[in-house]
Order: sequence, then C-alpha cells, then structure tokens
Amino acid sequence: MPADLADIRNIGIMAHIDAGKTTTTERMLFYTGIIHRMGEVHDGNAVMDWMEQEKERGITITSAVTTCFWNKKQINIIDTPGHVDFTAEVERSLRILDGAVGIFCAVGGVEPQSETVWHQADRYRIPRLAFINKLDRSGADFEHAVDMIHDRLTPLAVPIQIPIGAEDKLEGVVDLVRMKSIYFDQGMQGAQYASREISPDMLDAAEEARMHLLEALSEYSDELMETYLEGNDVDEYLIYATIRDATMHHQFVPVLCGSSLKNVGVQLLLDAICNYLPSPLDVPPEEGKDKETNTPLQIAPDVKAPFSGVVFKVQMDKYVGKVLYIRVYSGSLKRGATVINQTSGKRERVARILQVHSNKKKDIQELTAGDIAAIVGPKFLYTGDTITDGELPVVYHNITFPDSVISSAIEPKTKADSDTLADALFKMEEEDPTFHVHQDKDTGQTLISGMGELHLEIIVERLKREYNVHANVGKPQVAYKETIQKEVVIHGEFIRELNGKGHYAVVDLRLTPLALSELPQGKKNLFAFEISEDVIPRIYWQAIEKSALNACNDGPLMSSPVERVKMTLVGGKFHEVDSSDTAFSIATSMAISQGLPQAQAAIMEPIMLVNVITPDEFVGDVIGDINSKRGRIETIRNENNKQTVTAEIPMSELFGYSTRLRSLSQGRAIYTMEFCKYEPVPAQIQEKILKRMRGY
Repeated sequence: MPADLADIRNIGIMAHIDAGKTTTTERMLFYTGIIHRMGEVHDGNAVMDWMEQEKERGITITSAVTTCFWNKKQINIIDTPGHVDFTAEVERSLRILDGAVGIFCAVGGVEPQSETVWHQADRYRIPRLAFINKLDRSGADFEHAVDMIHDRLTPLAVPIQIPIGAEDKLEGVVDLVRMKSIYFDQGMQGAQYASREISPDMLDAAEEARMHLLEALSEYSDELMETYLEGNDVDEYLIYATIRDATMHHQFVPVLCGSSLKNVGVQLLLDAICNYLPSPLDVPPEEGKDKETNTPLQIAPDVKAPFSGVVFKVQMDKYVGKVLYIRVYSGSLKRGATVINQTSGKRERVARILQVHSNKKKDIQELTAGDIAAIVGPKFLYTGDTITDGELPVVYHNITFPDSVISSAIEPKTKADSDTLADALFKMEEEDPTFHVHQDKDTGQTLISGMGELHLEIIVERLKREYNVHANVGKPQVAYKETIQKEVVIHGEFIRELNGKGHYAVVDLRLTPLALSELPQGKKNLFAFEISEDVIPRIYWQAIEKSALNACNDGPLMSSPVERVKMTLVGGKFHEVDSSDTAFSIATSMAISQGLPQAQAAIMEPIMLVNVITPDEFVGDVIGDINSKRGRIETIRNENNKQTVTAEIPMSELFGYSTRLRSLSQGRAIYTMEFCKYEPVPAQIQEKILKRMRGY
C-alpha cells in the first residue's frame, strides 16, 4: 500500500464507444501484475467487462472499479461506458475522480461521445491526459486526431510523444521529453520495451515536435522560457515538473499515443498517470455545505480529520447484498464502524469494507482519505448521499443526472413473476439513477423509463438473467413532461370537520413559468415565500413547500411531471387550534391541482442532439430528412470526404432512425444521439399527442 496520499491516483478512463477504453485498462492491469493473462473485448474475456451482456455485445455497460500499483503509486481506475445510454455511469464517476484519461481512436479522432464526456469533465474541472489509440489501424492519422482535439475540445493539448510509423508499420513511440525512441517487444506481449536513440529518419520530426512542446510550456513557466530562449538544453526534470504543474492547473493537456491492442505505449501511459495527474493532495478541497447553517464548507483530504465520504454507486450483488461504492474525502473508516447518512440523518453500521477489482472483491479492514472502495451493511444509503462519523456537519454536493427520455409498459408473464418483478425493478432503480419505475394513474400500468432503447433492452435482459423474471414489454414510448405558459394566482382551502376534529388551512399561491436558464442546476421547480409569519406561522411553511413540490409530480394533461414552475406563497389564513401540517398540505395540493390547468399547461418533449457522419453524396438527403423530422441543424463540418451533421431532433421522430438512415445512405452513414433538453411541443403536435393518448 502507498505510504501517503501523495502516492494515490484516482483516475477514470473515458471515451467514445469502441475507442479502446477497456482494452487499454486490460493492458494496464497486465503490466502492473494484477492479471496474468490479457483479456480481449472481441473475445468476450476482458476482466473489466464482467457482465454477461458486456461480453456478448462487446461494450461496457457499467463502470468497473479496480486498483493497481505502478512505480510505487496506487492507481484506482474506473473504466466508464462509451455508449450515451449509460451516461449516468460517466457522470457519477467524474464526480469523485481527481484525474482522467481521454482515449481517442487514431482513425475516428474526436467522435461525438468523446466530445460529450470531455465537456462533462470540463464541468468538474478534472485534469486530463489524452491517449491517441489504435495507431495500428488502417487509416490511422496521428496529426489529424491532434488537430481534431484542438478544434473540438481544447487548444491546450500538445503531444509529448509522436508515433514511429503507423498502421501495420507502427513500431513504437518517440518520447519528446527524454528525446528517446521506445520500442516494445511483441514477442513478450509488449511487457519488455527498450529505449534507443532516435533514428535519423525520425530526428527532424521529433525535434520539430519537441520545439512545439517547449514553446507551449514556455507560456506557463518563466524558468523554462528563459532556458529555452537562451538556447540552452532544457533539463528533462524541469519539463516533467512544468507539464505536471500546468496539467493540474488546467493549462496543459499532454497527448500520448500508441496501440493498446498491439501493446504499444501503455506503460508510458501509466508513467504519465503517475507523473502528471494529481493525487488527492493536489486537487482543491472538496466543497460542500454545513448541514445546519447551509454555509459553504471546504474539506481538505486529511487522514487524521473526522471521516467523510460520498456514495457514488450502488450495486446489488446476489451473494453480498447491497454494495455501496464510496470515495473517502477525509479521515478514516474502520470495519464495524457506524456512519451517519447526512442526507437522511439515519445511523448505520458498516459490516464489511471491500477493495474492488471489477466484479471480484477482497475484504480489507480500513479506508482512509483518498480511497475509492466499497462498503456493505447500510440499507438506506443511495447514490449521492454524504456519510460521516457524526463529527463533521458537511453535506457534499449531490450528483445530477440527465432525465430519462423513453419509457415502456412492463408486466409479468405469469402471476408467479409478479412479486419478483416488483422487487427486481426496485433494486435496479436503486442501482441506476437514470432508470425510473412508476405507475400510470389512468391505466394502472407499470412503466419503466430510461435513457434510450438500448438502456431499456438491457434492463429487460438483466431481469431475465440476474433475477429469473420473465416480463412482457410494450413498445418504447417518449417520456413527456409538462410545464405552464402563463402566470396565475390560485386559492386553496381545506376547512372541514372530520371525526369531531376541525381542520383549517387557506393558502394563496402564485404560479409563474420559468425558463430552463432561470433554474439552478439540479432543480426542476422553485418555491418561494412572500408572506409574513402573522399570515401563516413558519411552522407550517415546510409542509406547504413539500406539498407544492409533490403536487407537480402529476400534471393535468398526461399525469407527467410538471417542471419549470416557480410557486410563491403570497397569502393565506390559519386557525390557532384547527390548523395543522396535514391541513396545509391538503390545501396546497388542491390549489396546485386547480391552478396548473388555469396556467395553460403544456406538454414538453425530449430533444436529442444527433450527430450524423455521412459521405458527401448523401448529405442533402440526410439534411432533408432531418428537416422533415422537425429537426434544427446546428452545424455541418467537413472532414476526410465526410460530412458531420449535428442537429437537435425531437425524440418522438427518432424511433427506427437507424433503418431510415441506412436506406438513405446505402448503409454508409452512422449516427449517435444524446439527450439535450426538454422543450414545449408545438400546439398542433400537442393536440395529436392528447388525441392519441385518449384513444381518438
């Protein structure tokens, strides 16, 4: 184990689907001695793809956690999915990481999902390395991939390596810091590698690339600039120190290269992770709020401080039970200790602490600040919850997840499956924050909602394989939401006698439509007060606010959640004896239910950001088809005789789009899509939706 926090690296591997994340992680585990045989994604035996469906489909579905050691450093790695349907796995991983490695295909360059995860990491201010992979593939172009990173992601990316050869002639890489060529022994699966002088035919290219590197670093370091401008040799240790400092301060992104499949460059990537990415001591203190006063708090990663951490993932294990993945931000946690859930106030005991390697788990006795591991025991902890030992009043910022955009009706095939289905769906909902289960109040059907057709397909497949539950699933439907379009003031009252006891509550509420930009991040509705305690005492305010927000879960048009509404309590009355929390909750709920239709309730639909990559000759047909689907073209980019068309298209228009696109392009165009936002549907479309729902 490492001696201190400075020797820990908490990193994520992120990229577009098929860029080589899992293959790269497999090589890291092999070279660090964690595994003794490399698995391959295409053979279905990759260690990090442990779910049966991951092996069959050749994709990562759930983020896998593992720990390895390199150069006396402990590297905690999270291998995240590349498919947009599993974006929650990326979001929750980035929330607790200190650094990340972005992997790019040398042929495809910056693909749409690469862009998405890169900007997710921007939001969390995570220092990154870039690794241009698959340089052995036909059509690989290192310079073009670097140019795409500059154009689409960041101008701060600068190569610290260049490849020796390309495609089937890839031999190794040139290390521009040490100015050495590194060759990997393929007979030893790349485990042995040799450092040699740069060959004469590579020398000019290497010197030019090193000049660009030193010029970029000179903008950050005065000492390096002075040495460089005087024409002196720049010491390699000064270059290392400058790259590390600039990377951690988000002023530089080192670009490395190689081919994980051909075992070229992975050890140098491990070196770079240790040399350039931050330890928990190098990142700013974790921010949260005081639970009592709501004032901001900053918690430094001190092993001797009181314990605090965040639950970032829940997993149901059929042997162990509920496994909670946590990141420890301060102090230490021993097996058998009691923790307090700062979100709910519940106190629970930690029965086991597990060090995780993919789906294998090893018992350990203690966790300390900077660690990522799993605990077993607590029953009422959920994704995003803050846990402490009771001494720190901190609540860390929660993790925000995108809305689910597609839903299907589900029912058990047999009566025997009924109870098991409900239990399995409940467990899956705990595991996956973008998967939701709810009842349709009109039809009584159970509806499951997720991020896309693949997401729901895998959920249903998991029900069958992991829980032995067989279910009938309806056709996927769009998950609509509702909002309001005009401001109204509404009156609600609950004044009656029940069982000889009086109930009295009167509220006046103002409902105001809000734009998405007016809502704080993670909020869907707002509640405010414009009354004094003389009108309604403060002891009833919490009940009124909770009831108002709950009433927005059931819209007047489609029983869908109502969002982007500001509810303000502007007046009301109370009774000294007969008023209660219950009376005010009922009065508030009645007022909201009456007021939403008066405020011109409207349906909102999910809008998807779609990227279509098509040969030039089909671009006119693709654009015409997008326009016919109520799409809005955002950008059109020309790259390598192909056009990338980016558009916003309603989800309802995209069912069966892959088949449509194949027929338009003779099977040569591809597309990806991700959730963008919800926005109100046009009036004529709303009428069609409501008629269809009512069976007209």
